[in-house]
Amino acid sequence: MLPGSSVPTKAFFTKGVGRHKNKLQSFELALREAGIEKLNLVYVSSIYPPHCQLLTPEEGVKLLSPGQITFCVMARNATDEKNRLVGSAVGMAFPADKSNYGYISEHTGFGSEEQEIGDFAEDLASTMLATTLGIDFDPETAYDERRQTYLMSGKIIDSASMPCVTTGETGMWTTTISAVVFIP
Repeated sequence: MLPGSSVPTKAFFTKGVGRHKNKLQSFELALREAGIEKLNLVYVSSIYPPHCQLLTPEEGVKLLSPGQITFCVMARNATDEKNRLVGSAVGMAFPADKSNYGYISEHTGFGSEEQEIGDFAEDLASTMLATTLGIDFDPETAYDERRQTYLMSGKIIDSASMPCVTTGETGMWTTTISAVVFIP
């Protein structure tokens, strides 16, 4: 392992919505609602470390200090259009063998309901994990059918997502965020 690098031992899902006349401030308010505004966030790609413990957002935030450099996988989306449905989601797929790594995916969209955007993020993560574990599946089948194939293989134990969907307001930027935050 490189000096200064570490493998996170804990993680948590979080999400938030922010509204403000300025786009950057709406993002700040979304971070506040998610409880991660006091951190220096560094975006990383999509691997959920082996043996990583998933915490609640309340448990995870307590373990972090203001100004701490903190790694996360984040989906972020924004609109300034009245009544536009805007959303973000992170999805995660967990391997049955905790010594293997899992996958995290980010997804953003417009016009998708919470269930739809969350399922899409879970599907992305599950499909990435399934391909690395050699699970045989038909990519053309519906997600629910593929999910059953993944679970029946015994190699993927579960998946989860944290969707965040809302509608835009007149004269305001609306930002949605969804994240998996890592703790060393």
